[in-house]
Amino acid sequence: MSRKTNAADSGSEPAKTTKFTYGELLRKALEWAINDRMFADIHLHGNIKWSPRQLVILAVLWVWSDKRTLVRAFVHARRLSLAMFGHVAVTTYQGLTGALKTWSVRLLPATQKRLQTLMEKVGEKHWRIGLWVVLAVDGSRADTPRTKSNEREFSAKNYGKGKKARSRKKWKNKKKRSKKLSAPVKPQMWITLLWHMGLNMPWTWKTGPSTSSERHHLMDLLKTEEFPEKTLFCGDAGFVGYEFWNAIVEAGHDFLVRVGANVRLLTDLDNVRHRDGIVCVWPDAAARRHQPPLVLRLIQVQNEHGTMSLVTSVLSARDLSNARVAQLYLMRWGIELQFRSLKQTFGRGQLHSRTAECSYVEMDWSLLGLWLIQLFAVKEQIKVARPPDGSSVSLSLAIIQNAMDLCHETALNGRTLCRELSEAVKDEYVRTSSKTARYKANKKDKPSATQPILLKATAAQRKAYLQLKQVT
Repeated sequence: MSRKTNAADSGSEPAKTTKFTYGELLRKALEWAINDRMFADIHLHGNIKWSPRQLVILAVLWVWSDKRTLVRAFVHARRLSLAMFGHVAVTTYQGLTGALKTWSVRLLPATQKRLQTLMEKVGEKHWRIGLWVVLAVDGSRADTPRTKSNEREFSAKNYGKGKKARSRKKWKNKKKRSKKLSAPVKPQMWITLLWHMGLNMPWTWKTGPSTSSERHHLMDLLKTEEFPEKTLFCGDAGFVGYEFWNAIVEAGHDFLVRVGANVRLLTDLDNVRHRDGIVCVWPDAAARRHQPPLVLRLIQVQNEHGTMSLVTSVLSARDLSNARVAQLYLMRWGIELQFRSLKQTFGRGQLHSRTAECSYVEMDWSLLGLWLIQLFAVKEQIKVARPPDGSSVSLSLAIIQNAMDLCHETALNGRTLCRELSEAVKDEYVRTSSKTARYKANKKDKPSATQPILLKATAAQRKAYLQLKQVT
């Protein structure tokens, strides 16, 4: 095998003195990530002229473009595809969106699986934290244009007129009672994201209307996605509930979730004692259906806001120590920064597509395009012993977009793109003052997080549990 082929397969730029254009260096990076083998199980119709690889590369270049409109971004991507690869999958913007609307359901999972495989390959010691592949889960919304199609798909139905809405006729204040209802909120897309906490980049996601449930989204992903052995899902106080937690455990995975007063935990149920933090979740509805209680471990962590309570399905402190729990929940904050990178740095807080189908396409491929940029950067940074949590999304994006703009220009040497990505890291300065605005009062009494309700199991619950054990 030639040296040129080896360099392309590894994704590294050749260490020769030969000068390459930025377009050639970018092409080598894309060829490392996206190849024809990824789509071996996808069979196209006979009249389709493009290959899956060609369409995916065109979609990636489209979402990478810094042009202000979707059509201009496509023209930019089409020109780059012809310059770098000598071909283009489709020649019109309508052709691209039409193909992606039809084929994203198959092309997107195949591409996600490929990137997940590459993450494990380049991740080294950052792939697992202790024994676990830790995936943070959270949700956020992105605005869409106020068109009829987007409003039908994404807006809340019967805004202000639902059964649970309080009647204005009963308001005592006549001025407020006569005031018109505020206009319905603009149509928004809900994104439930799973984020790899070790490598600081997306893992998978699910999108839907603004009224979607992030818990239901995760339950759907558990049914459709494959996760590594010993996956630990880390969520905030919204990811609670017996059915939800039970779905994670039955899928063969574990979870770590913050809990508050909206969660009731049982102690002293049969031989399950409140020692080492062992508690149970067993709602009356589950008991009536003869479902077993869910045994969990309750951990309390001190922070600046007081005592924070978390529960996990990992019962052994040897497998997941209390110190590790505190570390992981602090790292979970990184998913909020990922959303900020997506919506502000990458500019997807406001989508541009005027139909719901195209909005889904725009968001799905934008997430994948941003993920690919982060993978390129982290791969090069790990090579020089820089941790993934120091990677700068804004600098990495600027480097890729600069290479697109200078496509035909010769790089300074054959390793320019790799070296620039390896140096795309956050500033390491130490802050000497508080970020709090100077006109804000420094309150000494900081609010503390609420605590879960601990209840001692009743005699009836213990009896029902013993009967359930005898039956099973």
